[in-house]
Amino acid sequence: MKFIIIFGPQAVGKMTVGQKLEKITDLKLFHNHMTIELVSPYFSYGTPSGKRLVNLFRQEIFEEVAKSELPGLIFTFVWAFDMQQDWEYIRQISQLFESRGAQICYVELEADSAERLERNKSPHRLLHKATKRDVEWSEQDLLSSMEKYRLNSEPGEITHEYYIRINNTHKSATEVAQLIKERFNL
Repeated sequence: MKFIIIFGPQAVGKMTVGQKLEKITDLKLFHNHMTIELVSPYFSYGTPSGKRLVNLFRQEIFEEVAKSELPGLIFTFVWAFDMQQDWEYIRQISQLFESRGAQICYVELEADSAERLERNKSPHRLLHKATKRDVEWSEQDLLSSMEKYRLNSEPGEITHEYYIRINNTHKSATEVAQLIKERFNL
């Protein structure tokens, strides 16, 4: 089994790359907004109840997939490198899959902020992420998170054996998915 974690800042293309990767492999995509959108009609993700439910649903899915016969899972995540709890979360979910014999692969995406701001309002993104449809709010959230958190790693900070960093500012999601497939023999 393979557990692919695609991470990077908002609107970098994690979900779209994950969708393309799902199409060219046997892996299933579980992008982070699948649980956020499930819970958001009842509780905002920013509330304690919203976070608890999102984490609960994610954990249950991870546990079932890890013990299943599925060939693997693609998960997307916004990793704040300056927050220890995010490091711990990645370690915890990686350990869950590793304990079942899965190979853990880290894919870091980065793109110029101008490109991310453009992607933030793309019809494809808005179709799959209802909570981003208030584009003015979403853009402000993207900009403020850039100031508040470090959403890409420093060179050499990630030492995991199965890791790739891709600047996809000028690459299509299809190109990036192909690079990931080749790098990890998916």
